[in-house]
Formats: sequence, C-alpha cells, structure tokens
Amino acid sequence: MKRDSRLSGVLHVLLHMAEHGEPTTSEQLAKAMQTHPVVIRRILAGLRDAGFVRSEKGHGGGWTIAKDLADITMRDVYDAIGRPGLMAMGNRTEAPGCLVEQAVNAALDGSFRDAEALLLARFGAVTLATLAADFHERMAARSTSPDKQEHIHG
Repeated sequence: MKRDSRLSGVLHVLLHMAEHGEPTTSEQLAKAMQTHPVVIRRILAGLRDAGFVRSEKGHGGGWTIAKDLADITMRDVYDAIGRPGLMAMGNRTEAPGCLVEQAVNAALDGSFRDAEALLLARFGAVTLATLAADFHERMAARSTSPDKQEHIHG
C-alpha cells in the first residue's frame, strides 16, 4: 500500500527554505528534494495561497517563508495541502446490510475518528520552529564538519 508523503515532503521543503535564509529557487529545492522543479512550484503555489510562502521574480528571486516559523503548525500545513487522508484502513463496505458488519463499522468508525482527532491535535501543537530547533539540535550533536549541507542530507 502506497503511503501519502505529501505532508512530510512539504515540511521538508519549508525547513530547507528556512535554513537557506534567503530566496530559494524551485531548482534548488528540487535538487534537495530529489524531484522536479515543477513539483516544487506546484506545492509552493498552494502554500502561497495559504499565506505561508511568497515568491519573488527576477535576479535574486525565489521562494521565502512569509510567516514566522513559530506561527505555522504542522496542522496548518496539513490543511493547506488539502487534508490528505490520515488513515490507510477503512471499512469493507460503507453501507452494509449485515448487522454484524454494521457493528464492526460502528466500532471502527469511532476508533478512526478518535485517532484522527488525536493526530490532528498533535499536528496543531508542533510548529515549524519546533521542527527547526530539533534539526539544529541533531546537527549540533553530530557536527564534525563546517559544511551544513552535508549534515542536512548526510
């Protein structure tokens, strides 16, 4: 079963942009993410619409973070990318005639709702500033080289 990794990828892109500290081109981000610049532009266009990033054209232009990292949560980003499904599991049929399957569905539906609410609450409690701080702690813990890029993907 294929997992939806859009949230992970978008958070990754945003943290790279924050680390870069200046406008970052789609080509630079695509190289870091090992994807095509068109994919990056499509992702960032949605984040621009949500007010999280902005783009500048021309020489020295590129994408920048439009808000303080402490003001953007994982939940905000999740919402901005269209709220992809969180659960890979589901009911065998949505409107079963079988009373046993109805009981199973009711139990599963309640459990899925509870799990999703817990996960979304956790997403709302984690800011990009929290993720950036974790990255910096990890980098400091293994820092032996002055080349920061090596530590980002090394």
